[in-house]
Amino acid sequence: MIVLADFDNNEYKLGSKSFTVVAINTAATAGEWIKSKLGTFKNLDLKYSPHDLVTEVDKGSETLIRNLIMTHFPQHSFLGEEGVEPGPAASAAALANVSDAEYLWIVDPIDGTTNYVHGFPFFVVSIALAYKGEVIVGVVYDPSRDELFVAEKGKGAYVKGKRMSVSPENKLSDSLIGSGFPADRNYALPINQKGIQAIAPKVRNIRASGSAALQLAYVAAGRLSGFWEIGLNSWDIAAGALLIQEAGGTVSDTLGKPYTLDVRNVMATNGSIHQELQEELAQCDGTGF
Repeated sequence: MIVLADFDNNEYKLGSKSFTVVAINTAATAGEWIKSKLGTFKNLDLKYSPHDLVTEVDKGSETLIRNLIMTHFPQHSFLGEEGVEPGPAASAAALANVSDAEYLWIVDPIDGTTNYVHGFPFFVVSIALAYKGEVIVGVVYDPSRDELFVAEKGKGAYVKGKRMSVSPENKLSDSLIGSGFPADRNYALPINQKGIQAIAPKVRNIRASGSAALQLAYVAAGRLSGFWEIGLNSWDIAAGALLIQEAGGTVSDTLGKPYTLDVRNVMATNGSIHQELQEELAQCDGTGF
């Protein structure tokens, strides 16, 4: 059962419709649907590389999400992963094409598709809403654990209705850090591997669950002290970035510059270890810049 925080007094509304409640209900509906389809997909296709997968369930989930959101807010713009051609250039162009949108929904219908394909239960629905380029609502729903992570700008971040706060560690050596193995095997993966090789001996350990959105949510919940990855897209990051900021953490690019929607090389922490992690990535040439 999904437990929600009290968003009845939500300040982000269009008429009588709360953006946050629509995002929550949509993520929950899509999450339960993809969970019901687990193990039943018929078509497995490759996108940007043999490691970048898509199924008809990804596409169906995005269609479901788009239809639900557009029913409430037909004048809003929508950016979903499955509506964009594969590859970094296409992702950047798609974001640029909607950069002038007043309200922009940014959606990953299944973040962690490879996990989904293999029945590895680390996949989520990620939905964010940006107003004039700034994320104001972020929702990540994990149907395997029935965990809903939700944040609204200025109102905190919650999981299962309980307020979240980032972890207390103030040294990298005491920290559990998340990262990943990017699907871009030619550019992003070698850079990320440099970071993993350099940072692994200097932290308590590193985890790579295969879902950036879920790991960002875990930073917000204090389960990870930090996360970084090279070559992500706006739909991987946007919702999780707001979760972390509203939970008291820090999100930037890997050079330490403040997070914006076009950040692809992302670093997110509890704030206390941010500078130390950034310095380690810079020292090993693992920033992607």
